[in-house]
Amino acid sequence: MKKIFIIATALMLSLSSEAQIKRSQPQPGPAPTVHVSKPQEFTLKNGLKVLVVEDHKLPRVSYMLTIDTPPYVEGKKAGVSSLTSAVVGNGTKKISKEAFNEEIDFLGANINFWNTGASGSGLSKYADRILEIMADGALNPLFSQEEFDKAKAQSIEGLKSSEKSVSAVASRVENALLFGINHPNGEYVTEQTLNNVTLQDVKDNYSSYFVPEQAYLVVIGDVDFKKVKKSVEKLFGNWKKASAPKQQYPVTKNVGKTQIDFVDMPNAVQSEIALVNAVELRMTDKDYFAALMANQILGGGGEGRLFLNLREAHGWTYGAYSSVGSGKYTSKFRSSASVRNAVTDSAVVEFMKEIHKIRTEPVNEDELKLAKAKYIGSFVMETQKPGTIASFALRTKTQNLPADFYENYIKNINAVTVQDIKNAANKYFLAENLRILVVGKASDVLPGLEKLPYKVNYYDKFGNPVAKPEVNKPIPAGVTAKSVLDNYIKAIGGEAKVKTVKTLFTTANATVQGMELTSVTKQTNKGQLLSVTTVMGQVMSKQLITPTTGFVEQQGQKIPLEGEELKQAQEAAVLFGELTSAGKAGVTLTGIENINGTDAYAVKENKTTSYYDVATGLKIATSTEMDVQGQTMNQVIYYSDYKDVKGIKIPYKMSMNVGIDIEMITKDVKVNEGVSDADFK
Repeated sequence: MKKIFIIATALMLSLSSEAQIKRSQPQPGPAPTVHVSKPQEFTLKNGLKVLVVEDHKLPRVSYMLTIDTPPYVEGKKAGVSSLTSAVVGNGTKKISKEAFNEEIDFLGANINFWNTGASGSGLSKYADRILEIMADGALNPLFSQEEFDKAKAQSIEGLKSSEKSVSAVASRVENALLFGINHPNGEYVTEQTLNNVTLQDVKDNYSSYFVPEQAYLVVIGDVDFKKVKKSVEKLFGNWKKASAPKQQYPVTKNVGKTQIDFVDMPNAVQSEIALVNAVELRMTDKDYFAALMANQILGGGGEGRLFLNLREAHGWTYGAYSSVGSGKYTSKFRSSASVRNAVTDSAVVEFMKEIHKIRTEPVNEDELKLAKAKYIGSFVMETQKPGTIASFALRTKTQNLPADFYENYIKNINAVTVQDIKNAANKYFLAENLRILVVGKASDVLPGLEKLPYKVNYYDKFGNPVAKPEVNKPIPAGVTAKSVLDNYIKAIGGEAKVKTVKTLFTTANATVQGMELTSVTKQTNKGQLLSVTTVMGQVMSKQLITPTTGFVEQQGQKIPLEGEELKQAQEAAVLFGELTSAGKAGVTLTGIENINGTDAYAVKENKTTSYYDVATGLKIATSTEMDVQGQTMNQVIYYSDYKDVKGIKIPYKMSMNVGIDIEMITKDVKVNEGVSDADFK
């Protein structure tokens, strides 16, 4: 009964995403000349390096404390660093959390802390006090058991809510397989590792890694260098000199031959595809700029080959991109997209085609000019910002760059040739040694993937090897679409009881990005449906469906439903559709599928497939196919927590993803009360 609301919300978010994709393309122009000024510097005896950029254009100041900590493995206590980030900054040894936050609010400042740094910004007339508060919070944190317990509980809850997220699982498995779980980039946090962490572990993590040896304080804004130096020496001079421990961990190795690594996520309505290999690319390498340009041409933006192929030419995805990492430590080349299940294998083929092409064929001169123009344009714009000068200086220090690296930035970009692009692509885009990670619904995508000329390996949601997922499970003799639907009606209360329901009045709540969302739905057995969704008390959307008309209203704009759109909405507005669908032509039992670990019968009617628990008969999900801006997408709703209301079982929890995960919790259900025909006029 929430289907209309979900479709409307998904449509709104999809339109918003589409609008963001369409953007103007940069045009090549004459190479500008930029002057990158140097910040003033000094170093404290404890090792803290301070970089100051005076900029008196606005009466503002910002401070950024960065500790260039080497990566380290947390092992059985994975998550200790994130818990340290969550706890530090909640008051200090000198001031309570409440007083600490009240003064920050009074100053109109923005001050944040994490396990390897801190930041503060605000009006320059409060510059001294902002720095004093930031220094106190960073160097004298108050680690309370209460704040620690709260942070751990929130982290565990966040992990639980992400377990159904296909993108979250894909990211975790990608890094675990590429780097290995004994590598800082490959290990992941679990509920068990979080439960292993104690408050003392957080304190130990802070004392071990929050040290000044590789610390940098960047000061930008309306300040005086001499005054800043005096303040920093006073506030940070007693920070005890110490070095962070350094670890040894396994060297990352790429696979000997390109392979497909598959993870079955039965709830996936799209496949997450990522083609990855490890790279060792330093900003000081001679081919650094060639690698940037090669990646830009391949998939650096909307003008990249991957985007033009998978999005523009084929319409399989909203975006396909690539990236190549660089820095002091091992990074990765990555190309990726989210695509419809039906075209997953075809998308893999096109990814490989584009990667092979840029390695074997010279790029077009116009492509190279466009890639250079984008980078040069972005660089010039960034140099106009005071913060950029400081970040350039910081990167020069931490990456051991030549002093004139940024003065020569444009010259080095313009020096990249067509042959340089080919060489860099062959060195960093390892077409013969890629992990092709696919996270998707096995029953939909695995048959196609297994036809490709790559070995397929199977993994669980944590990157552990598993047996090939079982798909197309046999349907027991005598089970039909009608028997499944009849069994559902029986499971929720029986046909006689269900037919006594004339109206339903439901109120449900959800929290979306910190905002309270409320959905009120009124529905009748005459095909009438009214759903009003409010966010923070303001009406966000309204849907009205009757046997003769219907509309969707969003942000004050009323959109009438007509033709096939209206017909589908009216079909969805039926109170208990299973009563009428059981004997209807075109309703088919397509098989048994695994839905979040539960075997379920899949019954398809038009563009909607409903899933019924084999054991209980209850409906646990629906998947509806929609066309949005020329793209085919599926909207899936999961049903759980059934409760008895006047003899009828109603799902009190509905989960879905509309660009973000939403969990609707039903607060109140009224049967045969609170609804009248007047509600639908």
